[in-house]
Amino acid sequence: MVFDIRHSTHYRYTHPASEACLEARLIPPDLPCQETLAQKIVIAPEAMRSEFQDPWSNRTIFFSMAARHNTLKIENLLRVRTHARTLPREALEVPVAEARQLYNSRLADTFDYLQPSPAVPVGGFASEPARKIFFGHSPLGEAIRKLTAMIHSTFQYSPGSTDVSTPLAEVWKRRAGVCQDFAHVALSILRTAGIPCRYVCGYIEAGGPAALVGSLATHAWVEALLPGGTWAATDPTNNQWCGERHVTVAYGRDFDDAAPVRGTFKGSGNQRLTVRVRMKRLREK
Repeated sequence: MVFDIRHSTHYRYTHPASEACLEARLIPPDLPCQETLAQKIVIAPEAMRSEFQDPWSNRTIFFSMAARHNTLKIENLLRVRTHARTLPREALEVPVAEARQLYNSRLADTFDYLQPSPAVPVGGFASEPARKIFFGHSPLGEAIRKLTAMIHSTFQYSPGSTDVSTPLAEVWKRRAGVCQDFAHVALSILRTAGIPCRYVCGYIEAGGPAALVGSLATHAWVEALLPGGTWAATDPTNNQWCGERHVTVAYGRDFDDAAPVRGTFKGSGNQRLTVRVRMKRLREK
């Protein structure tokens, strides 16, 4: 499948900002399941920019603006081709107890993806589902699917019910949230169960004949590390393995690591943020 994507991030200030410094993680990685055909990132007003690779292997653009400005707009114009995702059956069938032993032998590679993060605590409310779903002889792939289905059936998708500062314990108590919250719940349970995992920020084709739940902004899902080194991407919001309608953009331990745009501004007023994503499937010749 080929998609044209327009991702707009627009800041408006109640009083002119005198300075702004931001990071943008908007460059998709090239993967077996996707390739970038064209991309243009437009920043208005123009700003000095540089690029670096963050600790999670995301290509990150840093830009700073020292001139006074009333608005700041970042547009990501992207054309990407996606392919079917395949997972190794043998790795999915490895029992959970054996998988844990294999992870322990690669602790230098898996350590960061097993630790709690500011947005994703380990233990607590996650302990019971981790114990019930990821028991020793259960095939790892089957356990991941059960976790995905459990979150989908237990939590209600409710836009506006949470924001990026809502603690995960509050999401668990309300049993409601958005894709970001569902991903954080999954990460907490996976890490409590000893399964290395990471947060994924990207885009999803929410419309179409087989509608998927998404939003007018970016989408979020999780990847669990399988024995052998393959990452298995699963979408709790839509209760499925990720496929051709998912476009990966950035990885991290949680939302904050993979946020598409983040930063600070200097000024006496407040800011209002508007984010819009439009994703259109193109006919391939």
